[in-house]
Amino acid sequence: MNDTAATRRPEAGDHASSASGPWPVTLENVTVRYPNGVVALKDVSLSIGAGEMVAVVGLSGSGKSTMIRTINGLVQPTQGSVTVGPHAMTALRGAALRRARGDIGMIFQSFNLADRTSVYRNAMVGRFSHTPTWRTLLGIATAEDRDIVMRALDSVGMLEKVWGRAGALSGGQKQRVAIARALAQEPAVMLADEPVASLDPPTAHAVMADLSDINADRGLTVLVNLHLMDLARQYTTRMIGLRAGEVVYDGPAASATDADFEQIYGRPVQQRDRLGEK
Repeated sequence: MNDTAATRRPEAGDHASSASGPWPVTLENVTVRYPNGVVALKDVSLSIGAGEMVAVVGLSGSGKSTMIRTINGLVQPTQGSVTVGPHAMTALRGAALRRARGDIGMIFQSFNLADRTSVYRNAMVGRFSHTPTWRTLLGIATAEDRDIVMRALDSVGMLEKVWGRAGALSGGQKQRVAIARALAQEPAVMLADEPVASLDPPTAHAVMADLSDINADRGLTVLVNLHLMDLARQYTTRMIGLRAGEVVYDGPAASATDADFEQIYGRPVQQRDRLGEK
């Protein structure tokens, strides 16, 4: 691999955007019942516009993670349908489903990085869904792939750590690499499942600001699972509240009242429901 080419700093004005533009997301009468009998989603119908910045808010067990995984095709609904852009996700299987996932970026709470390898190689994983299998197996990246990865790392402020080992990074830095990996897919939709749950307040605010910037600068459709009131209000424009698998709130995030959050949580608002200052 040509390290000199890979470490070229992107020129001013360079930017990466999804080849197909942002996509809408639609759920129609989606129910998810797990084999143990737990109903994680109950007849959920939602339409999310292309380019929206949406918080999905709820306590643990509310169905947030199931909903995002259903959108990504990681969980198949018991009934109903999910459409992401041109893809009827509930109808796809095998290679067709893998190709569709290549256009849907996914960020996890646990980062899912390979700690023993470099930041660069972790971010390059985002290109695998657009890379022939033989290139992936041989570890051969094209100049275009390298440029896309470097721009993604630069956009989240991680270019200076590009050859450092991922395991040596802080939690916030690891999450930024995970965001860059998802951006390297050049997705049309970005999904984030509790991306700040394990971070301290200043770092959590910084990561949410990164996601907000991605939505604004790249026009991506962004759905982020949260349970914290202030983050939903500050960084997203629309809030969907889930309680026991059902939608109990769908409206502007900034104007959501404490009473709205109490309806979502099913209890009075507590201090732990707010992250606090940056």
